[in-house]
Amino acid sequence: MIDFLHPAFILIVGALLLPFIPRPLKKAYLVLVPLLAFIDVFLFLQKGTFGIVTFMDWHLTFGRVDNLSQVFGYIMTLMCIIGTIYGLHVENDLEHIAAWLYVAGSLGVIYCGDYLVLFLFWELMAFSSVFLVWFRGRKESLATGYRYLLVHTAGGLALLAGIILRYQANGGDLSFGPIGVDIPSVSTYLIMIGFILNAAVPPFHAWLPDAYGEASVSGAVFMCAFTTKTAVYALCRGFAGMDVLIPLGVFMALYGVVYAVLENDARRLLAYHIISQVGYMVTGVGIGTQMAINGTCAHAFAHILYKGLLFMGCGSVLHMTGKNKFTELGGLYKKMPLAFVFTLIGGLSISAFPLFSGFVSKAMIVAAGFKEHMLWPAFLLTLASAGTFLHTGLKVPYFIWFGKNNCSEETWEKAKDPPWNMNVAMAAASILCIFIGCYTPYLYTMLPYPELAAQYNPYSAYHLSETLQILLFTALGFFLFVKKLAPEPTISIDMDWPYRMGGRVFYWVARKPIQFVDNCVSEFYRYVGLIPLMTQAKFWSWFDWHAIDGVVDGIARSVRGLGAIARRMQSGQLQYNIFYAVTIVAVVIVAYVLA
Repeated sequence: MIDFLHPAFILIVGALLLPFIPRPLKKAYLVLVPLLAFIDVFLFLQKGTFGIVTFMDWHLTFGRVDNLSQVFGYIMTLMCIIGTIYGLHVENDLEHIAAWLYVAGSLGVIYCGDYLVLFLFWELMAFSSVFLVWFRGRKESLATGYRYLLVHTAGGLALLAGIILRYQANGGDLSFGPIGVDIPSVSTYLIMIGFILNAAVPPFHAWLPDAYGEASVSGAVFMCAFTTKTAVYALCRGFAGMDVLIPLGVFMALYGVVYAVLENDARRLLAYHIISQVGYMVTGVGIGTQMAINGTCAHAFAHILYKGLLFMGCGSVLHMTGKNKFTELGGLYKKMPLAFVFTLIGGLSISAFPLFSGFVSKAMIVAAGFKEHMLWPAFLLTLASAGTFLHTGLKVPYFIWFGKNNCSEETWEKAKDPPWNMNVAMAAASILCIFIGCYTPYLYTMLPYPELAAQYNPYSAYHLSETLQILLFTALGFFLFVKKLAPEPTISIDMDWPYRMGGRVFYWVARKPIQFVDNCVSEFYRYVGLIPLMTQAKFWSWFDWHAIDGVVDGIARSVRGLGAIARRMQSGQLQYNIFYAVTIVAVVIVAYVLA
């Protein structure tokens, strides 16, 4: 009997078999494979380590099942089902294959028990997800994908360097678990850099809005759910209680909100809010208490659903109209009412509105901060939630579906609710967002410390009154200053500007000396290095030509000599002529041998 069947294995095999499935059965197959992966995770009733493989002197652990890995495995396979249904209309098999391999990489990290397996699946995530950007098919997609790949390759190298140093320092131990955060070493910081780059912690964050805003419609739904949350899992597993993560997380929460103010592109705005929401999770990991870790996992669970829902809603607008900028949209509530309702539910969920999923998850992290007397982080995270409601809960629905109609005639004609599969996926995510917000035991019983979670009540009178005051005053401010908040077609310079421009400057500066050296080498080779070769070639050419000429001349002389012998035999001069003929033949043979 098989004790452990890795869900990543199901997705990888399913992806490899996809091109061979007959077209009439393909849609059913697309739903079946992620459903099997979800059922596989759901049936992991036994905790422990499984799938241990011996490779050289290492014992690689592919399966470690506990409460922490299970909550992430559950939501990620569930989101894989929803995301695949959303993309059923996509005819390109390669896009589905890339998405499934991407999810498989994430699940491989979640269930791994050692750093070598972690690194293997970590890189699978990076190199498969980049195709979800390239499949957008635009000129900008190619450049964006390369930037995404280069940044994640750099992060992977930092992670690998940390793993190697840790392997040497720990006497060959590769097990992945809590890292000593009290006395951090160089390897600790390198591994943390590899993780926080995938978590989009500033200044290593600019790849996220760049790539997620440019990805394909269905590809962005997958990307918003897996990379950053896999990094959050890795931080929970290895860096719980690392103090430096608290200011980094708070800065993320505020930074993402500020840049969302400036955005005109709907999906880039949502991407910046990913940075903000992941900031809550990074702060929770930094606090490191059981309640904070519970809050981090709960918020990651809720975030995958509502952020996927938001990307599906805005993606449906892009899919139907070809437009994604607020200055090119507006007034679509009559044309796309279902997409509006689903996106609004996602906006209320991310804004921590009561009865929605964000309300029961985000508050747990803030409460953990107050419980540990970390007042400033807790207050600043509360402030960030107001900004989230301002821009994702209000700005996105208002300027796409209401507000001034900036649609061109062509865009207006194209606008209508998306295909049935998109609506089904958005409806499923919407139902789950409301269900989690109303029935908290569904989520709380899956958390790493379920007994502690059961004692937490998000619907206290104080929390309800505090949240409603923040949300209502934010809504009042939005409608009072809605003209000031109207989007403009601007470009926001982010922290990627220095290294992108610096790279161009470096290339321009380095190109001149490189060209100079290249020219010097070329001239040296031309005037110095080729002289011996050319001399040798000319010599052999001359020798071969003269040798052949000598052979031909010798043969001619021999023929003439033999003719002379025949003539002189008649005149009695035979002895002299034989000597002459033998001498000529000998010379010819020697010349031929020497040549």
